[in-house]
Formats: sequence, C-alpha cells, structure tokens
Amino acid sequence: MQKSIAIIGSTGSIGTQTLDVVRAHPEDFRVVAMTANRQTDLLIEFIREFRPEFVGVRDEEQAEKIKRESPYSVEVGLGIEGLIAAATWSGVAMVVNAVVGAAGIMPTIVALKNGKDVALANKETLVAAGQLVWQAAEVGKSQVIPVDSEHAAILQCLLGNEMNSIQKLVLTASGGPFRGYTKEMLKNVTVSNALAHPTWKMGAKITVDSSTLVNKGFEIIEAHYLYHTPYDQIDVLIHPQSIIHSMVYYHDGAVMAQLGSADMRIPIQFALYGGNIRVKSSWNPLDLTTISSLTFEPPDRKTFPALDLAYHCGRTGGTYPAVFNAANEAAVIAFLDEQLPYYQIVETVMRTLDAHDSISSPTLDQVMEIDAWARMEAARIIRERRAFS
Repeated sequence: MQKSIAIIGSTGSIGTQTLDVVRAHPEDFRVVAMTANRQTDLLIEFIREFRPEFVGVRDEEQAEKIKRESPYSVEVGLGIEGLIAAATWSGVAMVVNAVVGAAGIMPTIVALKNGKDVALANKETLVAAGQLVWQAAEVGKSQVIPVDSEHAAILQCLLGNEMNSIQKLVLTASGGPFRGYTKEMLKNVTVSNALAHPTWKMGAKITVDSSTLVNKGFEIIEAHYLYHTPYDQIDVLIHPQSIIHSMVYYHDGAVMAQLGSADMRIPIQFALYGGNIRVKSSWNPLDLTTISSLTFEPPDRKTFPALDLAYHCGRTGGTYPAVFNAANEAAVIAFLDEQLPYYQIVETVMRTLDAHDSISSPTLDQVMEIDAWARMEAARIIRERRAFS
C-alpha cells in the first residue's frame, strides 16, 4: 500500500531529492500535497508529474499561474495557511518538512497534533520550539524522524541499543570551506567563498550556516530534543571527508559510527520508510577503496564561536534558542545580499541575544513573537553598523 506524503518546500534541495526517492519507489509513495515558495515553473512541472491534490504557494500571482497552466484541477492555498493545509491534508501519513526558516515551525506542530508523522529537515523547528514539538507529538501520538544526515546517522547508531547505555553523541562536521582560517582571514570572505562547500550541495542559507558552524550549533540543540540527551553528552568533531556522518559512544567502550556517501537521498529514503527499514537503492554507494584516510580534529571554537553560543542558548533554554535562530537567519540574509560582512554574522547574533530577556516556558505564539522581534532587532543592529562603517 502506498504511503501518502506531503512535501513542504518541494522545489528546494531536500524537496527535490525527496521526489527522487519517490520516483525510485512509486509503488510505496504517493505525493498528495506539496508547496513551493518561489519556483512556480518547477512546481508546475511537479504537478504534471506527481498529480497532487493540493499545492501551496506564496502569493495570488503564483496561484493564478498554476490555475492557468496546471494540466488538471488542483486546489491551491496561499502563504502560511497553505503550508498548514498541506501539512494536515486528509489522508497524509507523513509530512516532509523541507522548508528553510521559521516558516517551518507551525506546519510541523500542527501536523504532529493531527497525527501525521514528520520527516524533519527544517532545523528551525526543534531549535526554536523543541519542547512544543514534543508536546504536539504526544497529543497526536506521532513521530519526528530526522532527515539531516547527522541525526539520521545517530538514529541508525542507536537502533537496538538502550538509551541509558550511551556515553555521548558525536556530531561530525566537514569544517566547511574556511577550516583552518584565522579570524583575520574571515574578514575577506565573499558570498561566493561561503557558498563553496567542500562536500555537500545544499541551499544558500544552510551552506552559509555550515561555514560559520551555526548549522552544527543548531544540530546540537536538535540532538538534545531528538534523543533527550543532556548537552554535556553531545560533542562535535571536525571530519573533513564527510564519510562518517555521526557516532555514538557507549559506556562499554564501543563506538557505533554510520558511514555513507555525501548524498542526502540516503537519509531521506531512510526517513520516508519510518527510520527503521532499509530498502535497496542506487544512491552513490560508498567505495572505501577510493578513500585514502579518515581524519578528525576538534573544532576551532575561538575562530568559530557559534558552537559555544549554541551550547549557551541550549542550556539557558526558554526563548534564547529562538532568538539564536531568528537573528542568524536575518544576518545570513543580509550577508547574502552583501549588506553585512561575513565575520559579523555571528557577532550580530550575539548582540541580538544580549538585548533579549528570555521567556522560560514560551507558548507557540510567544515563540513566533520573539522570532519576529529578533529579526527586527538584528536588522536594527545591521543598519546601525552600516551607518557607522
């Protein structure tokens, strides 16, 4: 029997690779709802190919284009309401959340409350609203299954083992294009430099986050919620080859590691099948004979302070992680628009956090309000910096 899925963010990197998995296993999956932010023409191609019942887009202009060019009648929704409609569409068993940014928070929580399992690629959801996510999952008796390669790796390393036997979780990171740089060298980084990731092909925002190690900071907070693990038992290692995607250290001295090619379709497929079933595929098999060495080193926390900032925000809790996420998103957008130097991305986040009075147990409405505040505060800091530069 086919599993009906909704893909939130179908035209992005994770969304398009999810559709690759669906193409490879048409007997197991049917796309019944999908959304896109800007790439309307690509969405129309997907409508022709996958024939969903519902699509969500950003605005009325896109909706009208779809109604004109779609080969059959499809229901269309707009904005955040369109995302929520896709995430709660009748018959959907699993929602793939591939949206970038805080826009992914509400669809995840609503989907979980409505009993839909969520294959989660949207980091912001757990970073900004981790406790609320688990409350929603309990209400809907639903599951959150990680799509990130690192968290998919940890999930696989945990299978068949007791959580109380864990010594620590170790997230690996490639180190990005600026591994070995000094703080002074980061002052000359351009947008094209930051987007030249050495091993992974990702969207612009997450590629920049990977280069600053903010992305790894997000994953630390995600790991805390996904695996109910204290921050003191979550560590990070730089692994430039990106072959070992993460590891679990056990109390008996054993270390379980998951290896694979740098191909996101592997963890996506694992998530679509529920995070516990392996199905044959042709995705870039790993050939260890072509790898000369696997190396590891500690992260440079002085040059890349985002890791320690993430630990601080996670341990402090409340709305600090939401501010960390929102301020970073605003700063990265400014950098990509060449309105902010690269080395001031994390500095902008720090200054925004300094201006924040945390709420210890926020509601979803408060999380979204703080998210909006942090973006405005970060924008103010960026404008102020430009005025005096």
